Amino acid sequence: MTFEPAQAIRLAHETLDIEAAALSGLKARLNEGFSQAVRMMLDVRGRVVVMGMGKSGHIGRKIAATLASTGTPAMFVHPAEASHGDLGMIKVVDLVLAISNSGESEELTAILPVLKRLGVPLIAITGGITSTLARHADVTIDSTVDREACPLNLAPTASTTAQLALGDALAVALLDARGFRAEDFTRSHPGGALGRRLLTHVSDVMRRGEDLPRVGPSTAFTGLMREMSAKGLGASAVVNEAGTVLGIFTDGDLRRLVEKGVDLRAATAGEVMHPQPLTIREDALAAEAAALMELHRITSVLVVDAEGRLCGAVNSNDLMRAKVICTCGPFHPPCALR
Repeated sequence: MTFEPAQAIRLAHETLDIEAAALSGLKARLNEGFSQAVRMMLDVRGRVVVMGMGKSGHIGRKIAATLASTGTPAMFVHPAEASHGDLGMIKVVDLVLAISNSGESEELTAILPVLKRLGVPLIAITGGITSTLARHADVTIDSTVDREACPLNLAPTASTTAQLALGDALAVALLDARGFRAEDFTRSHPGGALGRRLLTHVSDVMRRGEDLPRVGPSTAFTGLMREMSAKGLGASAVVNEAGTVLGIFTDGDLRRLVEKGVDLRAATAGEVMHPQPLTIREDALAAEAAALMELHRITSVLVVDAEGRLCGAVNSNDLMRAKVICTCGPFHPPCALR
């Protein structure tokens, strides 16, 4: 056996070309059957039960997972197991989405008469548009491909890509029809980076109370420095008696004033502050605070309520501890936002 790098790349290019052509062919053949399938899946009172054998089964599991996470209750049932008891998991209020390239998978065709007797609606994704599966189906979505990407034209490659793409197309059409929103997506994705992006709010990570550096505009510069040192944020808010944010003073502001040779001994917080600073609401997503910091290349932002009163502050370290952004640095593209 010899490995030829150039041959590997050539085959990779050929595979992608074949599969891209297969997807283009699907687009040209989509018709009212697809929209009818979407309508049936919208109207189902139970779950969408996805079924498929072999590689189509693996694709089916993914399609079921995508449907479930985008607002369409779904599960996968293995056709072979269905013949040995799992058919009892399918109820008359459900709908079956059956996937088979040939439409003649024995384990699948064996249970089609039973599904018909139960009165369960059947949608088929198949390349065998005159197959047993297609004849039993209420709606057939054509997944025909001209050839597999496998050089032997045997291993399911382009055909499974076509099945997967059609499953994604169904899921996207369904979530749009349902008015599915990011907030809905959150409920099924509470973990990992995606969950942190969608679930963590500024109020969950911000500093508040005694940990929040704040001074009045008449505070002497030495008092401003003591407040910043004590709270360790690298900045301090400047607020009026009502708590409304007037400005902010940061370590960066101090450095710039020193470089200019400004005499700070008699200065007040109101004189050295940066007025009308960027702020964010406490009910905003922490990911929005991360994006704001990155956009303006700042490392902290003040948090205000609806009336503009100071209620917190958050910096890049707070967001890193909450794993909302990565540990590569405050201006590195946040990993949680990718």
